[in-house]
Amino acid sequence: MPMVAEDIEALIRAEFPDAQITITDMAGDGNHWAAEVIDESFRGKNRVQQQRMVFAALKGAMDGSNAPLHALALTTKAPE
Repeated sequence: MPMVAEDIEALIRAEFPDAQITITDMAGDGNHWAAEVIDESFRGKNRVQQQRMVFAALKGAMDGSNAPLHALALTTKAPE
């Protein structure tokens, strides 16, 4: 069963409570998502480190062929 935007945001928000989070359904099918996460904890970290932090927050939602989250285009950055 695909995930809904609120579920994706809730998983991310649990680890980044003060983040600015935008979730977009890229294809309208509930399987291909984009997320933009802006959080102070990313300051001083490179993009790979930032994205690893977010993927860790997703707690395996993308692991394996039966994972509820099929595809996620991720953008991360510290606030300006």
